[in-house]
Amino acid sequence: MTYREDDDSVVSEWSIRIGDRNGDYAVLRNSNACEIEEFGGADPPPSPRKRRPVSWWLKMALSVVFAVAIGVVFVVWAGPFLLKKEVIPILDWEMRTFSPQVLGLLLFASLVIFPSILLPSTPTMWVAGIAFGYGYGFLLILPGMCLGMSLPYFIGSMCYHRLHMWLEKWPKQAALMRLAGEGNWFHQFRAVVLLRISPFPFIIFNYAAVATNVKYGPYIFGSAFGVIPEIFVTIYSGILIRNLADATQGFQSFTTPQIIYNVLGFLATLAATVAITIYAKRYLKKLQDEEVPLLQ
Repeated sequence: MTYREDDDSVVSEWSIRIGDRNGDYAVLRNSNACEIEEFGGADPPPSPRKRRPVSWWLKMALSVVFAVAIGVVFVVWAGPFLLKKEVIPILDWEMRTFSPQVLGLLLFASLVIFPSILLPSTPTMWVAGIAFGYGYGFLLILPGMCLGMSLPYFIGSMCYHRLHMWLEKWPKQAALMRLAGEGNWFHQFRAVVLLRISPFPFIIFNYAAVATNVKYGPYIFGSAFGVIPEIFVTIYSGILIRNLADATQGFQSFTTPQIIYNVLGFLATLAATVAITIYAKRYLKKLQDEEVPLLQ
């Protein structure tokens, strides 16, 4: 309350302090006249880092132990059973029925068609790796995947407005995908690469990418570059499946160095995949945080 001597009246006084995240703030006071004070450059006090509780670490440790136990059970019991009953008969039938040229053509066609009908391409890449190895398998898979990612893009351009309506129902996924349509050619290329590396639904992005206004050039080059790690990981796992299948049938035996090499190779591949995925997710989050102030 403020007392004024000239008219013996009491005037209410209020003040409001408005601040932003940069530490700048303004103080507004209301008496008979409005006063505005502005201050800037005040750094906010550093917030202490929050330590995770012990219960969180216990849950993480139990989750890791549980995952390792499931992996051991699968490798020791379920894996050989599935290889013997399902994988080996299918692989043998394909090798006996088709010549290498026909098999390569069928694999290439499936890589082109499967993404358009929302089917995964991983089994096809496994067979390509088993049948043709790293070199020819890679040269077969990459062009097929590029065509397979191009068809949904052009199909999606004919359903542009419907895809926009679909994106409105999934705002979190839409916010990530819209990063691909922002900025110049390189920015779009980088965003597409990160989306391909990250655990974002592969098939969904094939169709919805056109709704983000990303150009076809950065879309296809970014997609081709982003799927290269997945191709080599899938080829490696396919060859490992073939070796395990031969071992379960008695056609091949692993020496101790070969077992150690395969185990270390699998763990290194898994660790590299996880590291690249985490990096891609963090960088996407960084790009998303940079875009938010521009839109406000």
